[in-house]
Amino acid sequence: MFLLAVGVWGKVNLEGYLSLASKESTNAPYVLIGTGAIIVIFGLFGCFATCRGSPWMLKLYAMFLTVVFLAELVAGVSGFIFRHEIKANFGSVYENAMKYYNNTDSSSNMINNIQMTLHCCGMKNYTDWNGTLYFKEKGIPASCCKDSTNCQPEILKDLDKAKNEVYTTGCFLLVTSVMEAKLGIIAGISFGIAFFQLIGIFLACCLSRYITNNQYEMV
Repeated sequence: MFLLAVGVWGKVNLEGYLSLASKESTNAPYVLIGTGAIIVIFGLFGCFATCRGSPWMLKLYAMFLTVVFLAELVAGVSGFIFRHEIKANFGSVYENAMKYYNNTDSSSNMINNIQMTLHCCGMKNYTDWNGTLYFKEKGIPASCCKDSTNCQPEILKDLDKAKNEVYTTGCFLLVTSVMEAKLGIIAGISFGIAFFQLIGIFLACCLSRYITNNQYEMV
């Protein structure tokens, strides 16, 4: 259940960022969700095998845990590697999203969410919006405003006036830092749980061997 919860947490928390970085997306949250759901089902099978004292069922359960172990390693490695590749492509993707920003499509909505959530504006700073088509028509997006009631259209079209009313910190470093931190958490938890899977494999094999030996002694 814990693994499933971590996968869902990763999916929910990274959804907005991964949608913009789709070219280098990671399947780590999906692997954890799928693996966690399967573990819940096969965990019941493991309990049943133990209660029945069936060697072949315990061996089958050990094989399943081995597959789970490999899946968790894939999720962990994927999360660990991807968090170091974010800066390589996210900048160009974010710049492109700003270039075609129109405040209505999905990429524009993601930019709005990022700017409002992280209290940032533009890529490096708020002046990055100056080179976009949207700025020429409507100025800096309202999602950059500290207080929407103070952001009038004439203020948003003037960089000097807007400086005191919008967030001046760029979003790029903030976004990559958040993504690296959360993917690092997913990777760390995946490796940690994988270690416990090894213990489960060892115990299942030992129990299967013990039951088999007892059956031969009875015969």
